[in-house]
Amino acid sequence: MMRKAPSLVDLCVHLAIDNVRYLGDVGETDHHLLERILCHCTLDQLMHIKNSTSDRDLSPVTDKLWKRFFKDSFGEDSFDTVVEKMKQRKAKLKEREEATQKSLDRIKQRYHEEDASHTNILLITLQKKEPDKCSCAQKFHLLARNQAFGETASNIYNTKSSIMKKSKLEFINSREVKNLAAMKNKVVHKNHR
Repeated sequence: MMRKAPSLVDLCVHLAIDNVRYLGDVGETDHHLLERILCHCTLDQLMHIKNSTSDRDLSPVTDKLWKRFFKDSFGEDSFDTVVEKMKQRKAKLKEREEATQKSLDRIKQRYHEEDASHTNILLITLQKKEPDKCSCAQKFHLLARNQAFGETASNIYNTKSSIMKKSKLEFINSREVKNLAAMKNKVVHKNHR
């Protein structure tokens, strides 16, 4: 009875097992081949291969081997204790992340509420000044435009830098700002008539 010749892959795997002490970066090797090869490594050889392989995560293949080495070195009881502590730590981290997310959500909610209250106060103020002469949308548009281009002379002199004062004066005296101010005055005069 004749034996079947080994495949090229099997020959390569056997050669790699025979020379496992020379292995380094195994980044391009398939998982199923690594499982066959790395189970023949010692602890130091496995550590060397892990450190040499930088662009790939070997944990799916090496986790079983690390567990085996840990059990051999420290015993089954120590292994169970470490696994339990890792589960507890993972649960604590998950609780901490959930608490952090809840607090971030509360902060976001408070910012939204604060923005809404400021908008409501400004709209109420506009309604008191201009009762029923323009719609809420027009008032909000006026409010937004006033906030965007409402630089006054007192704000210019609050800046410390002379360059900033000069640039603010140039901005206020620009044609665009003057046109917007003129349009704003026309809207206000039309509403008061």
